[in-house]
Amino acid sequence: MSEAEWESLCDGCGKCCLHKFIDDADDEEEVDDDISDEELALLQHAPTDFIREGEELLYTNIVCHLLNDKTCNCTKYAQRTKYVPDCVKLTQDNLDDIFFMPESCTYRRLQEGRGVPSWHPLLNKGKKSAMHKAGMSVRGKVVKDNEVDTNDYENHIVSWPLADLD
Repeated sequence: MSEAEWESLCDGCGKCCLHKFIDDADDEEEVDDDISDEELALLQHAPTDFIREGEELLYTNIVCHLLNDKTCNCTKYAQRTKYVPDCVKLTQDNLDDIFFMPESCTYRRLQEGRGVPSWHPLLNKGKKSAMHKAGMSVRGKVVKDNEVDTNDYENHIVSWPLADLD
């Protein structure tokens, strides 16, 4: 599959641009008293490439500042990793390792053998209106990460990114 064909499979929902974090309800490790609140927040929100047994992936309604929250397109897509170094470039080779993609993600759906959803732009003349109408995008549901203090992320946990149709 060419890169253009691969990119066309993206439904453009913007859910991958949501900030997520891993919660371990059983984690009772004591935090070093010498660590500042700011350092603790950075540790709690550090990127990871795996999830352990007993941990839960939590989605927030906080989205990357580069995302246009009306169109659900990245405003700096080609240069996004320059501006956001931990932004992931999803490829056919790393799809199995990207555990944080929402269940509604077309790439994930195809990987799991569930097919392209009925609201996908490819099935709707290239338009995102069916996706937005079905509530499958981030449109109208998010705040930008440059407008939220990292200490407040836990106040922005949401379950709507987990919804899937078809």
